[in-house]
Amino acid sequence: MPGGDPAGDRSVVLPWSAVQLYLIRHPRPQVSAGLCYGQTDLPLAEDVAACAASLRAALPSDAPCFTSPSQRCRLLAERLHPVPVVDARLMEMHFGLWEMQAWDDIPREALDAWAADPLGFVPPGGESVSALQARVLDFLAQHQHLPALTLVTHGGVIKLLAGLAAGEPTSVWQARKFDYGVLLPLQIGPLWHNAGHD
Repeated sequence: MPGGDPAGDRSVVLPWSAVQLYLIRHPRPQVSAGLCYGQTDLPLAEDVAACAASLRAALPSDAPCFTSPSQRCRLLAERLHPVPVVDARLMEMHFGLWEMQAWDDIPREALDAWAADPLGFVPPGGESVSALQARVLDFLAQHQHLPALTLVTHGGVIKLLAGLAAGEPTSVWQARKFDYGVLLPLQIGPLWHNAGHD
């Protein structure tokens, strides 16, 4: 995602007690390098059983597991938990008409507009980063009573949550990189995320 924050002061307050998250990015999907794929439902290019075996010992056995409905997440969640709960709020950002286009083919002026307003810009037919943030925080608010959650999700969701936990500006967390099949333990609590200043 492009960097740079819009003018103004946008903050998020999460007023609940600490929750331990076990964030897992899906295994590598079958997709050519350099394509924007967002919510496109891609098959896996990696062995999901091997990925699950490498993760299982690090996960709490008593924590509920929630997963994006995308098959690249759901198939892994089904290997990690007997009854994973599918929740569309954990899906990747929806890029609309940009889905399955090469990033190099997306008009430069559109990418510049996104860089100028990384939270509010909406790809044609898609959703903004603000909308992604709103649905992820809505999911967390619903499950704030649980001490621990395992989430099998996407790079955009994981970057968002890691950035909120660290109090990072948008341009910093958008540049984070997480490998496929990675596990990120993350504790969140009462957070104040100020996204208006770099």
